Amino acid sequence: MRVLVTGGAGFIGSEIVRTLVSSGHEAVVLDALLPSAHGGGAAPPGGAGRDDGMVVADVRDREAVDGALRGIDVVCHQAAMVGLGKDFADAPDYVGCNDLGTAVLLAAMTGAGVRSLVLAGSMVVYGEGRYDCRRHGPVRPGPRAEADLAAGRFEPRCPSCGTELTPGLVGEDAPTDPRNVYAATKLAQENLASSWARATGGRAVSLRYHNVYGPGMPRDTPYAGVASFFRSSLARGESPRVFEDGGQRRDFIHVRDVAAANAVALETVSAHGPGGFRAYNTGSGQPHTIGRMAAALASAHGGPAPVVTGEYRLGDVRHVTADSRRLREELGWKPEVGFAEGMAQFAAASLRPAPAVPRR
Repeated sequence: MRVLVTGGAGFIGSEIVRTLVSSGHEAVVLDALLPSAHGGGAAPPGGAGRDDGMVVADVRDREAVDGALRGIDVVCHQAAMVGLGKDFADAPDYVGCNDLGTAVLLAAMTGAGVRSLVLAGSMVVYGEGRYDCRRHGPVRPGPRAEADLAAGRFEPRCPSCGTELTPGLVGEDAPTDPRNVYAATKLAQENLASSWARATGGRAVSLRYHNVYGPGMPRDTPYAGVASFFRSSLARGESPRVFEDGGQRRDFIHVRDVAAANAVALETVSAHGPGGFRAYNTGSGQPHTIGRMAAALASAHGGPAPVVTGEYRLGDVRHVTADSRRLREELGWKPEVGFAEGMAQFAAASLRPAPAVPRR
């Protein structure tokens, strides 16, 4: 199988390339190698399946994408601008990289006759996760008010009676509710992929990643996630700074397991019916709090204990953990790296250099 991996030089993409090549597949990488994502010393990943297995270009470059698609059986679309961004002024960059880039790729796939796509989705499309009220059952709380956050009231409350809610697991059929620009662009990617599949008779799968961590994460960047910040602090001999009260629930999944999920999806996507789109939550199935993750990482690293600061960011959700049974049952995938093992490995792993600050 010959696979085009967009963003294949990135943290997750490069692990996917290694996994595919080790399984006997051929990987062609398309990556812009932007310093803002990769640092100044960005280099192609080793192990692409042929001498010309790397195309250095932006996914919005139609001519470059057309060339990269020659002879391709299936596309693994990882290229994206990630993170919450600094403010809404970042919106054009997110929409351009994520949504225009996906539209250009899908148009090129249509022209090349490539009809199978695996998309890097995200659990952020749900907004807050599932909640249950003792009196009213399943409810969907609105965004948390800044006054509550400033007062240290972090838990969402029932919109009907005001009591604290019990968090649960959200399934793929739950309503989507993106709460920031990045989340909105990830949902738009899925909508584009679904429309493309219906219009062309293609087949598309979105793997909605949870909080991915592991060796090779970029250090000190808002685009890499909280695990990168904590690990970078420990490398400097500093305590990880935990926002809110540390009780936010997330599902931390090792990059090796995410790469394995992509490999399985790429091998099976062609078996889906023509015109079909299917989303799969991709998590470990073992939720942990941010505070516990920071403590486990600090302990494994032998560094200072985390400090809970009470700080907050508007747009952050309190709890979002999803049910990944569909991926297990339909595709036969299961995570192999447990939380304790993964954090111990990550604590000792090297990180990528800090990305360059993008110019305005």
